[in-house]
Amino acid sequence: MKILVISDLHAHNDVLDKMDEQFKVADAVVFGGDFAACFKPETGKEALKALCSKHDNIFAVLGNCDNESFLEDIENHDISVENALVFHEGIAFAGAGGGTKFTGKTEFEREEDEILADFDIVKDSIEQSGDKSLWKNLILVSHNPPVAEKIDSFDGVHHAGSQKFTDFIKENKPLAVLCGHIHEGTGIEKIGETVVINPGSLGEKGTYAWLIIEKDGDCWKVVSTEINQL
Repeated sequence: MKILVISDLHAHNDVLDKMDEQFKVADAVVFGGDFAACFKPETGKEALKALCSKHDNIFAVLGNCDNESFLEDIENHDISVENALVFHEGIAFAGAGGGTKFTGKTEFEREEDEILADFDIVKDSIEQSGDKSLWKNLILVSHNPPVAEKIDSFDGVHHAGSQKFTDFIKENKPLAVLCGHIHEGTGIEKIGETVVINPGSLGEKGTYAWLIIEKDGDCWKVVSTEINQL
């Protein structure tokens, strides 16, 4: 399965037209949030419309520049995985939107515990089924990154990710984590056994990523990852 990973469009909707070939060959698209331009949440609606016109299988969350009420819009377009567990071709997607509290000036800032609470649906599903193998087939989509070496650093020194999210990843070992938010943190790394990808800002930097996975018995495995730029 070839998954196109994009994030942080910030209402630069014309960039999507430059991605037609990538959308064409993708089996699924993950969008890590920030449909809207910063401080202009009203621009999210056109961005959502433009994105949804490009592919039939999109899995998305809100960013910190998107108004919290915009969740209803992405749910109505049937692309939301925020506070949800969505299955596609044997892969489970679960998402958490918004960014951790920083300036307090962007639309959707939350406490770390609030963001992680969006993944409670996964833990509840595993407790009810008793099947912990779900983690091996699970891709977490979060606008806010975990603390890591690069993908949450905005200057190469300071980090804006969530340590609680990092601990959660180490404990549960999902197949992959796809995030965004920190434009300067574009990159791919591992936290424990889990591949973590921050594709950077498609809208402002023209960067995107590929996550290639394949079935290995009852579980999926990561075959390759790649960051590209338009």
